[in-house]
Amino acid sequence: METLGIYIFDSYCENMPYRRGRRRGARWISNIPVVRAFGPLDQPPRGNLQLRYEELEALRLSDVEGMDQEQAAITMGISRKSFWLDLRRARMKVARALVEGLSIQVEGGTYMVRGEPEGGGIPNMPPPRNSPRPRMRVKE
Repeated sequence: METLGIYIFDSYCENMPYRRGRRRGARWISNIPVVRAFGPLDQPPRGNLQLRYEELEALRLSDVEGMDQEQAAITMGISRKSFWLDLRRARMKVARALVEGLSIQVEGGTYMVRGEPEGGGIPNMPPPRNSPRPRMRVKE
């Protein structure tokens, strides 16, 4: 009987991806970047990395705009720890791409675009509740 239970659990996990903890909350970003791919010019890339829109926004707010982590976290509608984790992940990806000669594709993630109609301009998405933090998961 235990083998059957394990088999059912395994097949269930293959069909339904299981993630521990809470689902990832959406982040506010200012806009979708026009240029979405970067890579080495002198030779073909050795692979590629995906940089999420919210990770790029964390880099922009911290390194380009010069905001401290608390201001940037408020701007994105997340906690300081979540901002720090996004920023750390983005910096690691960019450094890895530079060192290993990988291309960077900016795409996907969990985000809402500021300044667009309610729901981020995405069909069938309800507007955020009465908090500055969005509540919907968006993937592209």
